[in-house]
Amino acid sequence: RNIKLNWYDTEHFLTTRDSLKEYFPDSKNYLMETFYRKVRQQYDILMENGRPVGGRWNYDKENQKKIPANQSVEPPLVFSNDVSDIDTLLQKCHIQTMGKASPNQLIWPVNRQQSKQLLEHFCQFGLPNFGRYQDTMATADTLKEAHWSLYHSRLSFSLNTKMLHPLEVVKAAVNTWSENQESISIAQIEGFCRQIIGWREFVRGIYWAHMPDYKNLNALDHNRPLPHFYWTGDTKMNCLHHSIEQSLEYAYAHHIQRLMITGNFALLAGVSPDALDDWYLGIYIDAIEWVEMPNTRGMSQYADNGLIATKPYIASANYMQKMGHYCKECYYDPKKKSGDKACPFNSLYWHFIERHKEQFKDNHRMRMMYQVWGKKTNEEQQALLKQAEIYLDNINEL
Repeated sequence: RNIKLNWYDTEHFLTTRDSLKEYFPDSKNYLMETFYRKVRQQYDILMENGRPVGGRWNYDKENQKKIPANQSVEPPLVFSNDVSDIDTLLQKCHIQTMGKASPNQLIWPVNRQQSKQLLEHFCQFGLPNFGRYQDTMATADTLKEAHWSLYHSRLSFSLNTKMLHPLEVVKAAVNTWSENQESISIAQIEGFCRQIIGWREFVRGIYWAHMPDYKNLNALDHNRPLPHFYWTGDTKMNCLHHSIEQSLEYAYAHHIQRLMITGNFALLAGVSPDALDDWYLGIYIDAIEWVEMPNTRGMSQYADNGLIATKPYIASANYMQKMGHYCKECYYDPKKKSGDKACPFNSLYWHFIERHKEQFKDNHRMRMMYQVWGKKTNEEQQALLKQAEIYLDNINEL
């Protein structure tokens, strides 16, 4: 019951429901922002005289930029580890696999030395632009190099397998920022620290506090099978095509590709959280259950009825255009809501809004969208709903 966050002891980090509630005695919901601020204060991270460095806790508004076309990005640091013995064992046991991998050239770190090299590489080349472009999405055609890694650290695998310590990673990044403040703004380092000491540690607490019941939650009663193209990337929707192909090739996608592309589409389409859980757990190298499940059930699919997120994370094609370059050469028209080649995200978005109206119409963060929906004419509403039904009936052909 005595809550002292222990960065080294993952087995006892916020293990009970009562422990987690001690952080939130006056709230029915657990707020990551509250947790994040208390951890920063406790560990004196980006703090100065009891106040956040720079005078603000949050720099999200500065960290929502679309990366310019043709911007040069440092190539990712990858490794060539020989894991052919593991590959032989998998084949001997007839284990089914997916995606692409070279047993003689595993690109991910397999020891602490390599993990520290990856951390150093991120601090030097990724951190200066991490926050600014952490939510952006790009393709090989829009950037000169490294479209799949951008400025992300790709340290989650090393962290989740304990080759790196979270406080070690945070301190290394903060030290790099403090020594290079002319070239690295506070928004970049704050955004990175939030990812680790805020979100990563927060969802770990949620997992330990609410398992085993958490894995069975399905608040929206979604039961559609996972579309076939999640296993192949064979879809005319460019955003899903790129995100899934990248996942199959590198066992990696950054958080916006997971949340607002593959997760967003699954939520709009009403895919079973069980099916999506299995997919995320199988396709990503960093997907250990304690971190994967709260992100899927809670943040991505709202299956926990708002325990983690205060609203469903859904978006239409407008978001894809705002934050990335996927729409530029897509088969579908992101500006069309219905009719031939209308982007599926548009009609599916409003279909979700309508079918879950009773559950979300009074949600303060969604009230404006229900007002927008209510102002549409009956003909407009029916056209959108009809278009969405056509797409749902033919989901594997999209």
